[in-house]
Amino acid sequence: MGKILEIKEFSKSYDDDSKAVDNISLSINEGEIYGFIGHNGAGKSTTIKSVVGILPVRDGDIIVDGMSVRQNIKACQKKIGYIPDNPDIYDFMTGIDYINFVADVYSSSSDERTARIEKYATEFDILDDLGDLISSYSHGMKQKVSLIAAFVHHPKLLVLDEPFVGLDPKASASLKKCMRELCDEGGAIFFSTHVLEVAEKLCDKVGMLYKGSLIVDGNVSELTKDTSLEELFLHALEVRHE
Repeated sequence: MGKILEIKEFSKSYDDDSKAVDNISLSINEGEIYGFIGHNGAGKSTTIKSVVGILPVRDGDIIVDGMSVRQNIKACQKKIGYIPDNPDIYDFMTGIDYINFVADVYSSSSDERTARIEKYATEFDILDDLGDLISSYSHGMKQKVSLIAAFVHHPKLLVLDEPFVGLDPKASASLKKCMRELCDEGGAIFFSTHVLEVAEKLCDKVGMLYKGSLIVDGNVSELTKDTSLEELFLHALEVRHE
């Protein structure tokens, strides 16, 4: 089973030299969903933005499907689908225009994108609304369009920052289904969440970040043999505070 994402001794500092992320290492294999857990300001979004190439990587390295983000950022980005915590999509476009725009960026073929758009738009119950202007959409509808755009080019690595915030229960269930299908087809997923119950049920691996340091990293099945993720996380925080 090949590695899709490797973060190697990665650090990121603020302008005042304080560490946002401090020497973290983790890996995600083909077929795996990895949940990135931590409090606000722990360094999750900083790490995610570095993985997708928004922030430059200077200390350590990040490898996507065998290629270094430091050395081959454009090639790495071609393999990634990304949704930030607050997707900023173009209100002047229709939903279908925006999805096709993203598909064009990734050079998706017409046949493949048509089938995938229909599949995911049906799954997220927004097929009949794709011809409407995005400016008329609710927050949840905008999030669904962002999700379809991220899935449409069938990324090798899907990176999501708090993807379940703002989704209704049905859309959340659809997203979980689509995430698992992508992994079953050879992809991998790296996503941040505050919801430990979701991570425990959905993820193959989890990492817990505290003040920029990775304090827990491992397989969910092994980590939760005798406890829950919530109890494990709270215990790890207590140890740090001692």
